[in-house]
Amino acid sequence: MEISDFLFPKDKVAYVHSTANMQEAMEMLEKSQYTAIPVIDEKGKYVGTLSEGDLLWKMKNTSGLSFHNLSIVQVHEIKRRIKNECVAIQANLEDMLELAADQNFVPVVDDQIFVGIIRRKDIIEYYTSNITD
Repeated sequence: MEISDFLFPKDKVAYVHSTANMQEAMEMLEKSQYTAIPVIDEKGKYVGTLSEGDLLWKMKNTSGLSFHNLSIVQVHEIKRRIKNECVAIQANLEDMLELAADQNFVPVVDDQIFVGIIRRKDIIEYYTSNITD
């Protein structure tokens, strides 16, 4: 088994660019129905994970910010309270499993370029079906 066997590829992943604005990020979260999504920069590198909580804290702590002017804040300006670690596509499976224990998904990079995620749900389903068979 390799990390790539669990990969949910980038073209199927909801993510946001660091140059997007807060309104766009909220819309992506709403559309995807996720509570957190990967953030990538203009070169395609993974730079972090943005959560609903990060957006709420930004609104709470920014004077004058409301649902009507979210477009004035770019994603890279939003402090992320939790640092989700990523894993290299060629890393050991154990490295990914360690991260998946604490994260709903593990971002996967190839030479620092974001290539997709591994969802904890998929890992659990895989191991559950192989343990019970």
